[in-house]
Amino acid sequence: MVDFEAFVKYSKPGPRYTSYPTALEFSDEFDYDEYIKRLKECDKPLSLYFHLPFCRSACYFCGCNVIYTSKSDKMSRYLDYLERELEILATIIDTKKSVVQMHFGGGTPTFYSASELDRLIKSIKKYFKNFTNDAEISCEIDPRFLNQEQLEVLSKHGFNRVSFGVQDFDEKVQKEIHRIQPFNITQNAVNLARKYGMLSVNTDLIYGLPYQNLESFKRTLELGVSLNPDRFAIFNYAHVPWIKKSMRKFDEATLPSPKTKLEILKYTMDYLPKNGYKMIGMDHYAKPSDELFKALSNGSLHRNFQGYTTKGGAQLIGVGLTSIGEGDDYYAQNHKDMVNYEAAIDAGRLPNSKGIYLSNQDKLRKFVIMELMANFSLDIKRVESEFGISFFDYFKAELDELGELKQFMNISNQKIEINQTGTLLIRNIAMCFDEYMAKFKGVNNSFSKTV
Repeated sequence: MVDFEAFVKYSKPGPRYTSYPTALEFSDEFDYDEYIKRLKECDKPLSLYFHLPFCRSACYFCGCNVIYTSKSDKMSRYLDYLERELEILATIIDTKKSVVQMHFGGGTPTFYSASELDRLIKSIKKYFKNFTNDAEISCEIDPRFLNQEQLEVLSKHGFNRVSFGVQDFDEKVQKEIHRIQPFNITQNAVNLARKYGMLSVNTDLIYGLPYQNLESFKRTLELGVSLNPDRFAIFNYAHVPWIKKSMRKFDEATLPSPKTKLEILKYTMDYLPKNGYKMIGMDHYAKPSDELFKALSNGSLHRNFQGYTTKGGAQLIGVGLTSIGEGDDYYAQNHKDMVNYEAAIDAGRLPNSKGIYLSNQDKLRKFVIMELMANFSLDIKRVESEFGISFFDYFKAELDELGELKQFMNISNQKIEINQTGTLLIRNIAMCFDEYMAKFKGVNNSFSKTV
């Protein structure tokens, strides 16, 4: 049983750890030539991420890098530049390497028409031909922008996973967040996905949005379960109005209190397991037949910018505006500004704007943090063997900093294992091993709250 009274007092700003170090540590001093050298030398299989940033209108809760437009020529021009970026990539990367994962994110990828999606995927496969038979090929979808022709194209090209953005089914909440999406629209989208052979369907929900309460979210969960998705991603709304201006449209008095959010979270944690879903990581639930569940069971779950994944051993290549790539010892991010993005490609260069090379200490701490975030456990002996340290000596200060958080875990000479309450505080626990957090002490406008 989760002790929520113990849980609530730990709410504080903190990273979600889709990377370590976090993106706030990325610098424009990142050496481009060294980055190209590492791209050429890497012999790992590939994971490809394509950012399609366009949306017709703003969803006020959204924290993604998006461009609002209704101009088809602007969207077509972007495809031209994606194709040119691929052409440059193909002169640097060994495109014969296996592709084990590809993901379309956004924005709204299905804001593009079926013919435009077909054009993009053909461009990708012109250069990257070696997709493995079990490659995870996925697309984020706004059900309001989806038709049969688009799913025919995705299915034809081997897409096998889709993630539907829902957030909440309550009409009042939808109106406030500027995303009117009746249940039947989402239901029709899920039915289409099944018709066209998608092996895994994910549904995104968010708690902490304006006007949400326990009773309204109960109904959202009931409707969500009735769609029978393979996975749920249920995120804690990240209210960061100092970064995203659209969030300033919310009257903060309408945001649910920490007590209400905890009630919603508690109910969700009880309700979904009773309906066939297992908690995966800090914000995902999956059926026992799902790959995420199997990866959690055998300790092979990984976390990256796409969230939780079973393809953690691959080299992540980010393509398009703002996209982030990841190697063993670096993160590299493309330009966020379209003018600079296009200028780089016009100059025959990858549109990289910043990044970070990881020190040996970064790599050690990344391993510790990501293992805790993904699998809620840490094999201490493995850390000592791979990094040549005495764990308890090296991390003495960090283990002391855990303080009261130690009640939410079991620490032996062999392992750290997080208990059920601790899984809800995993960001807090991970922060104790983050050497960059010291400079954010007392700063409230860098990260969203952990609760």
